[in-house]
Amino acid sequence: MARALTYAQAISEALVQGMEQDPAVFIFGLGVDDHKGIFGTTREAFVKFGKARVFDTPASENALTGIAIGAALNRKRPVLVHARNDFMFLALDQMLNNAAKWKYTYAAKTTVPIVVRGIIGKGWGQGPTHSQSIQSVLAHFPGMIVAMPSNAHDAKGILLQALKSDAPVAILEHRALYDLPCDVPQQPFVVPFGKARLAREGKDVSIVATSLMVVHALKAAEELAKVGIDAEVIDPVTIQPLDEAAILASVRKTGRLIAADNGWLRCGFAAEVAAVVAEKAFDALKAPVKRIAWPECPCPVSKALEDEFYPTDEDIVAAAYELMERKDKHVFGKKTTDTFVGPY
Repeated sequence: MARALTYAQAISEALVQGMEQDPAVFIFGLGVDDHKGIFGTTREAFVKFGKARVFDTPASENALTGIAIGAALNRKRPVLVHARNDFMFLALDQMLNNAAKWKYTYAAKTTVPIVVRGIIGKGWGQGPTHSQSIQSVLAHFPGMIVAMPSNAHDAKGILLQALKSDAPVAILEHRALYDLPCDVPQQPFVVPFGKARLAREGKDVSIVATSLMVVHALKAAEELAKVGIDAEVIDPVTIQPLDEAAILASVRKTGRLIAADNGWLRCGFAAEVAAVVAEKAFDALKAPVKRIAWPECPCPVSKALEDEFYPTDEDIVAAAYELMERKDKHVFGKKTTDTFVGPY
């Protein structure tokens, strides 16, 4: 039975169900046992399973990741939570040189099934070192699975899939998504890695978007429909592995591509999508690919600068107008705004 859950509630339910199914699952990280429980995502698990399976840690990210790897090698299922994904920079040696390479290095005789949750996103003055999104860095290294679910249904399904995987999985969760609801089945289910979601069907332009940009893409598609432009929205869900077939099929249908990423433009996910289409569906393109991502500067702090820095549905609509060679000017309705106000 499906009922409406927010993104945060869906993660909470997935953790509890995963821990009920497998006693080897445990959760650790800064603040996971706090009364707020990482935006409510770990509180239910702490109340139900206690400090033996949900516990706070010192700020020692590289050491904690090494502990997670050791625990996984001893048949445990650790879930390490970073309240800001930026803290994962301190753990990249363990994640990329040990966890990601372990299965290859030891000929699949042992694996390290760790799950690392990292929270991304703007809001409340996060600034240059707390607003970054490092999916492109993680996805660059073979052996890592990188997921960026954009809705509550996929957030639950991906997390439950991650808890069954034999590979290290990084799940990046945008804080602006936590309050957004959708229908989520009550029973446990999985969303497979490497399978994109067709979020909206269309015939004129393909929008491939990640994380919060999926929300903006769907809003843009609604605005474009008002002026006769039929946009298709593809949500990859995981960017490693990437469902290239779904992206190529969409572009072959529409002939136009907008790649919208929650990260910087240079060497980012949008560039990867553009490269895949250029290599494998160039003959289908009716216009050059448009990439939408962050400008080449650090993330700002003030609300006014954030509004200028982060792309929204308006940028996607403008790109679609260019691709469709529309000369008229689009008049927007109410602008999409994020609900997140702090305190993290």
